Amino acid sequence: MDIAAIGLIEDEDILLDLASLALSQLDHENADIAHYLDMLEDIEDRVCAEGRSAFLPEERAAALSRVLHGELGFVGDDETYDAPVNADFIRVLDRKRGLPIALSILYVAMARRTGWSAYVLNLPGKVLVQLGEKNPVVLDPFAGGAVLSAGQVAAVYRASLGQEGGAAALSAVRMSNRDVLARLLNNQGIRAEQEKDHQRGLAIYQRITRVAPRRLEAWQNLARLQLQSRDVEGAKASLFAMSEVAPDRRTRDRIMEAFEALT
Repeated sequence: MDIAAIGLIEDEDILLDLASLALSQLDHENADIAHYLDMLEDIEDRVCAEGRSAFLPEERAAALSRVLHGELGFVGDDETYDAPVNADFIRVLDRKRGLPIALSILYVAMARRTGWSAYVLNLPGKVLVQLGEKNPVVLDPFAGGAVLSAGQVAAVYRASLGQEGGAAALSAVRMSNRDVLARLLNNQGIRAEQEKDHQRGLAIYQRITRVAPRRLEAWQNLARLQLQSRDVEGAKASLFAMSEVAPDRRTRDRIMEAFEALT
């Protein structure tokens, strides 16, 4: 898949696992992608078989966790949490370890392949998965697909958003497919900067702008690194692109002030 196409198609048409695989392939040019496509299809077949009689969200959640965690061993990497491999989808498939966002992509993708409604939930300091629309179930892929109780969901919602709400109110924190991919990549960008790998950081932020071109933060980070490398023209181009997707005039004016300061 050409990742530029991800930024052009409708959000609902993005297949999270295949898009994540395409992004990961950029760092693994010699990888046998057919092997990983077969792996994903095998997981899909297992989930479909396990969940053929699952109709309620809690039954579907149980089927997902039995396959992904119980049979295949996917779980969060709490020993080397900050390792870059945990946000690299190919390496996550290899190691069966990853960050919450990477594992959530796998859980949601497999649920959707089976025909179930599923979403990635973005909560401060926590990424979870929602299954179902009415009376949904929330599970934690990092914890092996453990299902949160109604009380735990309410507590997470209250702690994260400062207000009361349960599973029925979680639509407010559902992530779009592009935002999910941007979150995965942003983890890679942060780790690249922590390791002082300037070129890697530039490459990652450029990828985010291609798959999620309306994310101001990605353009801002890209412009910042371009300025650090004294690529003024590149930074100007990023700021101009950023101004084109600014949500309001005030934000656009501030961006253009920064743009003009570079001319």
